[in-house]
Amino acid sequence: MLKERPYNGGTWTEARMHSFIMSALRRAKWPQKYKAIQGAYIDDGINPKTGRAVKLHRCEECNDCFMASEMQADHISPVVPLTGFDSWDGVIGRLFCEAASYQALCKPCHKIKSGEENKERRRIKDEE
Repeated sequence: MLKERPYNGGTWTEARMHSFIMSALRRAKWPQKYKAIQGAYIDDGINPKTGRAVKLHRCEECNDCFMASEMQADHISPVVPLTGFDSWDGVIGRLFCEAASYQALCKPCHKIKSGEENKERRRIKDEE
């Protein structure tokens, strides 16, 4: 069965359009996101690769210390609910939240958390 392709001159499905919009929104430089990572600062340290001074930040999951470039601001409440997409207003409200609604995670911990959320979304979808 062919999927309807009402977007981009008849080449994109609704899912592809959602993906495009989410990607564009996530590229926005939302200041509160960076404020959350700055809030995880704990001490000055040395970058082992360059020998230069760096600021170290604590991951809220594993409690290890990382340079800011190794940290990510994670939405405590998922941008897309575990039950699936609800509305663009809801997504935008959760995406552009205040710093208190983020947690600073190292990249490996963020990848694990995101993977678990995606796994739960698939499980819920399969039960429907």
